Amino acid sequence: MAKEPMDGPHELRLENRARLSVNGVREVESFDEESVVLHTTKGVLVIRGQQLHLQTLSIDGGQVAVDGTVDAMSYEEAQRKGGLFSRLLR
Repeated sequence: MAKEPMDGPHELRLENRARLSVNGVREVESFDEESVVLHTTKGVLVIRGQQLHLQTLSIDGGQVAVDGTVDAMSYEEAQRKGGLFSRLLR
């Protein structure tokens, strides 16, 4: 599997573990109330928590905002190819 290019700006801002703003997002792979998986310009970001909700989603602008209780964030290797919408249409 080819790696995604790791270029472009990327920024995380977490406020009181309750609101996370992420810039440099290329794709939303998946999301539910316990995890959000984002492909960013610096790798695959996995956000884990409770009652997570996407509040802002602007892939054209590369911005995502997540509300809820954030317990952990980590960068991981890409697991699947294709975004959320491609999997919904299978």
